[in-house]
Amino acid sequence: MQFSLLAPTFLFAQVLGQTYGHPGVDHAWVPAGPGDFRGPCPMMNTLANHGFLQRDGRNITRENAVNALKDGLNFNPTLANIMFDQAIIANPEPNASYFTLDHLNKHNLLEHDASLSRSDAYFGNNHVFNQTVFDETRSWWEGPVLTADMLANSKVARQLSSKAFNPTYVFTLVTEEFSLGEVVAPVIAFGDTDAITVNRTLVEYFFENERLPTELGWTRREEVVSLDTIHHATDTIRNATRLYTDPKSSLSKRKSSRNPHFG
Repeated sequence: MQFSLLAPTFLFAQVLGQTYGHPGVDHAWVPAGPGDFRGPCPMMNTLANHGFLQRDGRNITRENAVNALKDGLNFNPTLANIMFDQAIIANPEPNASYFTLDHLNKHNLLEHDASLSRSDAYFGNNHVFNQTVFDETRSWWEGPVLTADMLANSKVARQLSSKAFNPTYVFTLVTEEFSLGEVVAPVIAFGDTDAITVNRTLVEYFFENERLPTELGWTRREEVVSLDTIHHATDTIRNATRLYTDPKSSLSKRKSSRNPHFG
């Protein structure tokens, strides 16, 4: 899945609640237990595991979502409200004022094929972390610092793999926006939103544990995340996914690489 602005959150766990968020609220990491709802978005699951959202994943209202995204990730209210509006459509009840993380599991609504960390619905469970799928994704991450090109390559590779082996593969233009949000989410949470780079170790820890990488030294960013921040990040990844190059740029590179004596 994954929120289109996110679709993807994170001092040590025992003191996290004293660092930010509402005073006195315990934000230690606790994995989901029996009866708790979780969905296909690792970022939302992480917020629930840390108690920024309801730990049971149920009845998430606009106020809950806005506060969680502000306290956990320093998202501004405008951005957080947009994300809630995207998620509320997953609740099938008319005029719903809340959603559960389980609602987000509905295939081809917000959740989609070619996820970075989930199996396609055709192959089974589409919302629980899948190590095999994630290993396929991170095989395209070539260094300790992930760049826009590395992230874009892993996204395109997952789409190709899904298209090749899933006979029910669906990937619309709307899906593309959610997919881009999934890819940029770790950059927004843990990385450099100007350069669009992020520490690979933090990203792997986040995906594999659905946990904020505070144990690795991460802290919530000080600057507020705005809609402009998201647009810059998604546009950068979007451009990096293109499989064609600018003709003038390619010609210039070819000329510069010619032997000066035989060019």
